[in-house]
Amino acid sequence: MATKDILEIEAEIINFVVTSPLNIVEELGSLHIYDKPIIGVASADDPLFERLKEKEIVGPQHMSPKEWLESARSVIAYFLPFSKRVRESNRKGVHVSTEWLYGRIEGEAMNTALRTHLVQMFVDMGAKALAPVMDPRFKVADLRSNWSERHAAHIAGLGTFSLSRSLITRVGSAGRIGTLIVDFDIEPTRREYDESDEYCSKCGACILRCPPLAISEQGKDNPVCSQYLDRVRVQFKPRYGCGKCQTGVPCESSIPKKR
Repeated sequence: MATKDILEIEAEIINFVVTSPLNIVEELGSLHIYDKPIIGVASADDPLFERLKEKEIVGPQHMSPKEWLESARSVIAYFLPFSKRVRESNRKGVHVSTEWLYGRIEGEAMNTALRTHLVQMFVDMGAKALAPVMDPRFKVADLRSNWSERHAAHIAGLGTFSLSRSLITRVGSAGRIGTLIVDFDIEPTRREYDESDEYCSKCGACILRCPPLAISEQGKDNPVCSQYLDRVRVQFKPRYGCGKCQTGVPCESSIPKKR
């Protein structure tokens, strides 16, 4: 079976984002949803995946890579950062911006297409691969899923968590995450951090930006956030979203220093 290294996979992801018509919203003046993505890789045997089963992290329902794919060897994670126009539009006013709504919904549709493309690419190579969030076994109950792409991206070295529980990467926290599990070895990305919240300065900017006041110094109240999004869903149907906590300048400028 042929294999690919991380640079080849990264090039494939970047090319998809750059060339895909799904990355452009014509009705918003040819809005580009995403900028250049970043990628990370974790070993399927990384002990941090087992820790996600702890109740205070994700929960016992969280499935490990090998529970998704018995022959799993590597977990690939990527972060698709929203473009400057999408981010800046959402800093204005109390309500979510139109650009962010399209980024949240049409942007995730593109993310799904990217996951599908990558899975097929690996299958064509003779490998086994799957995207857990597209698998029939994926489910969310009581606001907890059995596969967290944010936590997988953290384990793969892409970033650490904020008070709002978004992932702060070297290109900010505003964007979408995708993950795949494959059955061959790829050298894991080095994690440039030791703590799960190392890149968060606890500045409190996300607390002040949150419309339903769901964030405090102790973190985010998920039910309060979810109830607010339910109201937004009715108001802006067929789209929904918020992202106010992800578009503050502190998180966007929090570029980690290489060790």
